[in-house]
Amino acid sequence: MQFSSIRRDWSANPMREMLAGAVATFALIPEVIAFSFVAGVDPQVGLFASFIIGIVIAFTGGRPAMISAAAGSVALVAAPLVHAHGLAYLFAAGLLAGVIQIVFGLLRLGVLMRFVSRSVRTGFVNALAILIFAAQLPHIVGGDWLAYGMLAAGLAVIYLVPRITTAIPSPLICIVVLTVASIALQLPVMTIADLGKLPDSLPVFGWPAVPMTLETLTIIAGPALAIAMVGLLESMMTASVVDDLTGTPSSKNRECAGLGIANTAASLFGGIAGCGMIGQTVSNVKYGGRGRLSTLFAGAFLLVLMVLLKPWVSQVPVAALVAIMVMVSIDTFDWSSLKTLVVHPKMSSAVMVVTVVVTVFSANLALGVTIGVLLSGVFFTFKVARLMKVETETDASRGQVKYRVSGQVFFASADVFIDAFDIEEAKGTSVVIDVSQAHFWDITAVAALDKVVDRFRAHDIATTVLGLNDASATLIGSLDSPAKLKEI
Repeated sequence: MQFSSIRRDWSANPMREMLAGAVATFALIPEVIAFSFVAGVDPQVGLFASFIIGIVIAFTGGRPAMISAAAGSVALVAAPLVHAHGLAYLFAAGLLAGVIQIVFGLLRLGVLMRFVSRSVRTGFVNALAILIFAAQLPHIVGGDWLAYGMLAAGLAVIYLVPRITTAIPSPLICIVVLTVASIALQLPVMTIADLGKLPDSLPVFGWPAVPMTLETLTIIAGPALAIAMVGLLESMMTASVVDDLTGTPSSKNRECAGLGIANTAASLFGGIAGCGMIGQTVSNVKYGGRGRLSTLFAGAFLLVLMVLLKPWVSQVPVAALVAIMVMVSIDTFDWSSLKTLVVHPKMSSAVMVVTVVVTVFSANLALGVTIGVLLSGVFFTFKVARLMKVETETDASRGQVKYRVSGQVFFASADVFIDAFDIEEAKGTSVVIDVSQAHFWDITAVAALDKVVDRFRAHDIATTVLGLNDASATLIGSLDSPAKLKEI
């Protein structure tokens, strides 16, 4: 089994894996450079990080075929630290963030992804697709006829070539065709060299140049925790998307620890921390990336492009990369979710829409997902609380009122539970509360049962609680509840 897993991850269709990784690499370049400017660092800091992260996580990550690199969400968190204290403190914070992520994985906290509903995941994917497209607008809006022509030509190549052949991914053909055309015709178009300074050497190992003091720890602790949590969240969400696309499972805990190792390495080699990149990952999977080889090649090829092939890469038209990213945004968006908006339950659709809106307008993926998860929890709690019912059965011959409780009694349904018992109705009788079809989940539920029992007892109404299941009885017994004294 272990051998088959290694073969699947590293040697299954290697040519297709490398070509898919190459597409992801070209999709990385404009975003990484843009995110570097957002973080307030030189582009080579982001590019070095992407190379290191890609190489390391290919071996340590828990989701084969996933592309990780310097990302915009982490850049947003890192920017204030860079502006306030400088680049060295960013490297130190990235190092600490990596350690936090490793601990997170070792504690097996990847299980928390179970609390992210499908509606939130869909909203996350759609929001990210919108943000990817929005990031291309500065290169599209206000361009001249030549820029629009190059973009149109690039999209035509990307979408028409697959009808002829799929031997080579069409985005790679797009890059070659547009680059050759711009050089041969000496077209005055923006190239990669115009986006920012590219690296001209290999990254060098070095410990962050910050004083090893408590003050330094105080400065970097908050940003490091934010970087760690944002990176974990985006990587876990991206891993889940790949799980769905490929129909294969992944190890979320290994991905957490693997990302931590990769970010630690990136920080020690002068790079910014990163996380999973959903747009590039979707592109990689679309063009055949399924194993770790595509991830490894994406990272290695990035270094080859930036250092060894720099003179040629510098001449690649930005329009070619914009065309690729437009394609990525179109493929990333879950178009079927628009049809299901009116079919799915309103609450689920609302969660998806809110996740998209918050993420897009805040440009903060972590905030959007967090609000989506909280909203999912609130809606779920509301739905479960409504399922709790109390039915009344009066037996005049025996002078008894029986209440049959069904459903879940917890903090959200406790008040409804209390209000269902009528003191006036039960006067002059005995009361039986049958909870065999109910479950008491928390101390609020136990307090509610206590309150009902105490009210009846205060009016000299004999009260018996029947049918507590083992879990509910254990909870009530541990709290020394008055209801326990009445149970038979």
